[in-house]
Formats: sequence, C-alpha cells, structure tokens
Amino acid sequence: MTTDSHALHPQSSDHAHDAASHGSLKSYLIGFGLSVVLTAIPFWLVMTGVLGDKQVTALIVLVFAAVQIVVHMVYFLHMNTRSENGWTMMALIFTVIMVVIALTGSLWVMHHLNTNMMPMHDMSQVP
Repeated sequence: MTTDSHALHPQSSDHAHDAASHGSLKSYLIGFGLSVVLTAIPFWLVMTGVLGDKQVTALIVLVFAAVQIVVHMVYFLHMNTRSENGWTMMALIFTVIMVVIALTGSLWVMHHLNTNMMPMHDMSQVP
C-alpha cells in the first residue's frame, strides 16, 4: 500500500497558502497610516472640543472606531471573502450578529426592568 505525501500533509504543498493573503510591506504601511489617521482625528476632536456638542463628538468617535476595526481586519488580519472560501467572513458576520443580539437584548431587558419596577416610596415620611 503506497501513500501520497501530499495526501497525508496537504499543508506542506507549495500552493497551500494561495487562498490566504499574507500582505506586503505596502499593505501593512497603508494599514498603519490609516490606523494613525483614524486615531489622530478623534483624538484631536476630543482634545480641542471643536464640535462643542459632546454627544456629536462621541458619535463621530464611535464611527471612526468602527472604521478602524474594519481597517485592522482587512490590512492586518487579512480577512476577506476569498480567504478560506469565505468562511472567515461568515464566521465574523455570525459573531457580530450574536454580539448585537446579546447586547440589544440585555439593554432591552435592563430598560424594561428599570421602567416597570415598582416606584420607591419616600422613606423620609415613614415613622
């Protein structure tokens, strides 16, 4: 009985890494530059208070944070729809959906517990 070495160890093939992008120096530098810019702008917005309204500033910082997460996933984690036949992206989407469901469900429960609790009586009037 003969065995093919490629059948036993498919990772040892020269073509095993074709599906996953490893990135180049150029892509790492682009990712680093975007990360620095996406960090510096919110830092400047918060430190100078140029917008005035704290809620608007917080919303803009959150948007920059979301964009930075995408930049890190694309340029540093090399996540795209082509790697591992799209399963990496599908796992990420599933994880994001589950986290959103858990967070919104928790916030919904806490909000309704807060609004539907019995009101506390003024304890200073109790003899």
